[in-house]
Amino acid sequence: MKFKTFGRHGKEGVKSLARNRWMSIASISAVTVTLLLVGVFATLLLNLNDFASQIEEDVEVRVFIDVTAEDESREALKDKIEEVSAVSSVEFQSKEEGLDKLIDSLGDDGEVFESLKDENPLNDVFIVKTVEPEDTITVAQTIEDFNSVAKVEYAKETVQRLFSFMDVARNVGLAIIAGLLFTAMFLIANTIRITIVARKKEIEIMKMVGATNWFIRWPFLFEGLMIGVFGSLIPIAVVVFGYDYLYTEVTTRYPTLPIELLPVYPFVIKVSALLILMGIIIGLWGSFTSIRKYLKV
Repeated sequence: MKFKTFGRHGKEGVKSLARNRWMSIASISAVTVTLLLVGVFATLLLNLNDFASQIEEDVEVRVFIDVTAEDESREALKDKIEEVSAVSSVEFQSKEEGLDKLIDSLGDDGEVFESLKDENPLNDVFIVKTVEPEDTITVAQTIEDFNSVAKVEYAKETVQRLFSFMDVARNVGLAIIAGLLFTAMFLIANTIRITIVARKKEIEIMKMVGATNWFIRWPFLFEGLMIGVFGSLIPIAVVVFGYDYLYTEVTTRYPTLPIELLPVYPFVIKVSALLILMGIIIGLWGSFTSIRKYLKV
């Protein structure tokens, strides 16, 4: 397509937006609200995924070794755990190290346990990490049946609730986003349909003088494209400035939080790129749907 022709189609698209200004404003507003909600949900979902990843990194299986196990039995147990395909690492923690960690974690209150160092009641422990956090439950159940194992702990309820919550959050978020996008595409399609009806005679004249089908179609595609782009500008601004403000407030007011928000950059750049891309896609798709249905060229 020549640049001159390209410019002509762009101008026609702008004229169509101006001619049907109220419907165009409604469509742009719909895209704006849609992408604003998409941006909010995307921000929440991406941070939830990151939170889950941070928590998942701390998910581990603690294998308490039987107090009667000899060194040879303990090494045999370690070898057997390492043979489990879903296990990524096995770390030994002696009962002395376990008691020291317990005392340190309690701060001043931990001094009451100092007297236990002579007769330490704790077990030696293997700390097991899995290849995937989802393997934690299966690995724990497998290790429970090994010899020299006193008991296995892996925060069963916490792990199960975490995975269940993330599945529900992802599915609900995606369903809402899909519904919003469909609504925006429907409004854009209606806007283009009104434009096609208003220009019916002009289109018939263009066909009579030999205009190609795509020459007639391009202005409508440009109109949808511009609706999508204009509709993405406010959501991008809200995400960029809003997330920067949120990140600054959270990190300043709550510096000791155990989990962290994703850094502002490149996060807002990625979300902004996603929003403008989605704006372009729903704009073009809404236009194409209307053209295919109402423009018989």
